[in-house]
This record gives sequence, structure tokens and C-alpha cells, in this order.
Amino acid sequence: MIAIRDAIVDDLPQLLDIYNDIILTTTAVYYYKPHTLEMRRAWFDEKKQQGFPLFVAEERGRILGFSTLGPFRVPTAYKYSVENTVHVAKEARGRGIGKLLMKPLIDEAINLQMHTIIAGIDANNEVSLRLHKYFGFEETAHFKQVGFKFGDWLDLKFLQLILPTPRHPEEFY
Repeated sequence: MIAIRDAIVDDLPQLLDIYNDIILTTTAVYYYKPHTLEMRRAWFDEKKQQGFPLFVAEERGRILGFSTLGPFRVPTAYKYSVENTVHVAKEARGRGIGKLLMKPLIDEAINLQMHTIIAGIDANNEVSLRLHKYFGFEETAHFKQVGFKFGDWLDLKFLQLILPTPRHPEEFY
């Protein structure tokens, strides 16, 4: 049985393995070089410090994927907008792990009083595009040839989900 839970520090080596495989073998992220455990630890600490969720999908002690939220942009006026990340280990793809990780992420964004979630997705990543559209995300932008990886120019799509915002944002100024 697959359990979705909050990530802990002890998960970082497995999260790093998943992320580095994605860096080295896909265009899901636009990095060239693998990350280090120290980089993942800083990333984890920043998520916790900022109050953003970090979920993992676990089956019999093995992490199959993870999802998280982060700031969309730095200026204060963007504080009700977040960007999401969902990554699934190569050997676990096609099992519905992304769907399991997405639902609590959306729920937590609502709990955090966010107004919108934005996903930046490589235009050729049909699986991720379908996953996001399944949850109601709509394509709002298509940037041509903004990345370069594996000898090709890459297009980036932005998809967006507007969330129910129960309180008026002016209460937070």
C-alpha cells in the first residue's frame, strides 16, 4: 500500500536519487548537473522554514515520489501564488503516484490561503500536462525555446489552477 506523508530529513537520500535521475535523464527540470545531498538539505530546510508542504509517496520504506509547493515569485504582491513540483521515481511511473501526491498539495495550498498554483512544465512532458489538467489546471502560457538541454531547444508551458480563496486578501496587508 502506498502512503502519502510529510517528508522527513531521513527521506533526503531517496529524494536526491529521484531528483538526480530526473536531471540526468529527462527535461522535467532544466538543470544539467546532479545535485548534492547538501543542496537537498538546504532545499528541505527552506521549505520547512517557509511553511510549505513537502509530501512523499512511500511503499514498504521506499520513496516513490514527492510533491511540494514554493514561492512563484519574490515580490510581496505574489504572496498568494505558489508554484508546484511533482516528481515520481522512474520505476514507479504509470502507477498513479502523481495523482496521489497532487491532491494533498492542492488541499494544503487552500489551507495556506493561496489563491493560485502555477506549474511550469516542459512542453513535451505529456504525462505531467495530463496530470495537471486532470486536476483542473489550465494552460496560460507557452514560452518557445526558453531552455536548452540534450542538444535541443525546449519550450515551457505554464498551467494554472485558481483556488477558492475564503478570506479577502486585504486582511493580510
